[in-house]
Amino acid sequence: MSHPDIIRDIERVSPETVQQARAYQAAILSDVAGRRGTMHGRISPVHHGMSLAGPAFTVEVRPGDNLMIHAAIALARPGDVIVVDGKGDLTAALMGTLMLSACKKLQLGGVVIDGAVRDRLELLELGFPVFSAGFNPAGPTKSVPGRINHPICAGGVSIQPGDLVVGDADGVVVIERQKAPAMLALADRKVADEAARLQAIARGDTASKWLAGALRSAGLLAGDETL
Repeated sequence: MSHPDIIRDIERVSPETVQQARAYQAAILSDVAGRRGTMHGRISPVHHGMSLAGPAFTVEVRPGDNLMIHAAIALARPGDVIVVDGKGDLTAALMGTLMLSACKKLQLGGVVIDGAVRDRLELLELGFPVFSAGFNPAGPTKSVPGRINHPICAGGVSIQPGDLVVGDADGVVVIERQKAPAMLALADRKVADEAARLQAIARGDTASKWLAGALRSAGLLAGDETL
């Protein structure tokens, strides 16, 4: 019988939804989700070309200890994105080339750590998507209990196991598992609207139609005044 702090079986966002999500920027998904679920800007990719999308496999650790991340790697399924609440600690790296090479070999979807990693140059060569709060050459301890697949907070965002996690050059956004399909439908319309706006700008229509109304509401323009 497994320990209650380690939950092995979770309900994941569907593979179809994950595949659809890969088509959208994190910014688009954040917009349609009402700007909710977007991690703090300290969580950024090791390289701007890295991107990920997949169900969250959540891990909580004590600062500077990665015991539970090793356990998570052993339990995660292909496509899972390991999301670690490392408490934003940057005094020691929680993962490096060895662990992340194992993640790549196991075909995991990526790693997001609210904490530090190391071996930056080797990670660039590895090409496995890693998002972290920073880097530190110091290694971690491997002895402190934590939790796997419990609700966590990382990058200032609440994350449930199985939620949709999407990351790109701008950062990471998390969308609740149950809401993900509806958000993707909204994202499709948002992309179409932005494409039409870009075409209008290319024709010389650079004025924002909402701007005058917003300035009037803010008391910066009189009733019939324009910029």
